[in-house]
This record gives sequence, C-alpha cells and structure tokens, in this order.
Amino acid sequence: MDDAHRSGCPINLTLEVLGDRWSLIVIRDIMFGNRRHFRELLQNSEERIASNILADRLHRLVDRGLLTREDDPSHKQKAIYSLTEMAIQLVPILAHMGAWGRRHLPVSEELSIRAELLETGGAELWDAFMDELRAKHLGKKLAAGTPSVLGRLTEAYLDVVASKAKSA
Repeated sequence: MDDAHRSGCPINLTLEVLGDRWSLIVIRDIMFGNRRHFRELLQNSEERIASNILADRLHRLVDRGLLTREDDPSHKQKAIYSLTEMAIQLVPILAHMGAWGRRHLPVSEELSIRAELLETGGAELWDAFMDELRAKHLGKKLAAGTPSVLGRLTEAYLDVVASKAKSA
C-alpha cells in the first residue's frame, strides 16, 4: 500500500471510490438526465458507453454505496437505479468541474448551459438541487410548490438547442 493510501489521503480515497470517468458519467446521467434504468443510460449516452462498461460501472457504484439498485415493480426484468446521499453530495463537485471545463475547454453552448446555471446559482441552487434529488431518489419530502431545479436546467438546455436549430 502506498503512503498516500495508508495515510488516508482524501483525494486518493475519493478517486478510489469514484473510479474513472465512466463512473462520473453514469452518476451525471442519473443526476442530470434522470435516467434510472440500464437501457435509458445505454441508449441516451452522449459518450456512447458500451453495455459491458455500463454494467460494470453500475455494479461498482452500487458496491461502493453511490447507487442503490431495486427491482422495478412495473417490469420484472428491469431495475431502477437511485442515487444515495453520498452521490447526491457530489453536486457541488460536479458543478465546480463543469465551471472549470467551461472556462478552460472547448465546450458546446448546449452542453455547457447547465454548468453555467449551476455556477451562477452557486451553493443556494446546489442545495435546492440536492433537496430535489433527495426527494426523487431517497423519498424525502419537498415543500409544496418548490420549483424544480432539474426542470430549470433541462429547460435552459432545450432553449439553447431550439435556438441553434432556428439559426441553422
């Protein structure tokens, strides 16, 4: 065991739990794309994840406590994947990663609009989004009339896509 792992270096331990880019992509797609079934994650993957890699990452994320897997009551051969509290608490990290990417990498407007909104919304928006995710994935209650952060992020994305289609 290396010194960083033995000493409990938080960055190394975090990287061990999160794994590789595919793990973060799966979490992102569940979190921001509301994709909860294997087929949804596979068919709607922007990065075109292979089915064997997706199956492996879902299994790892469940084993590491970032996701839960339950049988779908509407279909005996389907499972529903849900974020755990540990995964929900990644929202600020993902927001910071998105903001960094927007500043330093050649990103498309339509795929970076959500990152922009999360960056400008800051901790208040992240907290509201985490509460929404807790309601959706953990069964917590939201106050009646609470606006949907995911709805706002999705609407902004669709607006940019529609605007680009009109100008094309």
